[in-house]
Amino acid sequence: MDNEAIILFDGVCNLCNGSVQFIIKHDKGAYFKFASLQSDFGSKLKEAKQIPDEVDSIIFVKGNRVYTQSSAVLRIARHLDGVWKLAAAALIISRPIRDMMYRYVARNRYRWFGKQNQCMLPSPELKERFL
Repeated sequence: MDNEAIILFDGVCNLCNGSVQFIIKHDKGAYFKFASLQSDFGSKLKEAKQIPDEVDSIIFVKGNRVYTQSSAVLRIARHLDGVWKLAAAALIISRPIRDMMYRYVARNRYRWFGKQNQCMLPSPELKERFL
């Protein structure tokens, strides 16, 4: 597990769930594993990596590295199939500017995209990718 690429996500957020579905669709090599922040695994990993509670949307964990906010999204994009890899080029933009835009969307995600009462359940064929 130390070298796995793990995406932690807000399991009740419609935007986050949609993002996970998008990543799965564009990750034909099954590079990523997933866990909701609300799951036991997600909670334990967040605690083990000393991720603050206020970080509550998408988190990318690769080995000992933890990426949050825009850095997480862009580093995830780097591993997607096709043209989506090009989004990683936005890493050249100053992090404070990228994160400001990210936080704006994150703060409004429930209002704009809605929320579920419970975390999504993966289909049987995707179950092994969820921790």
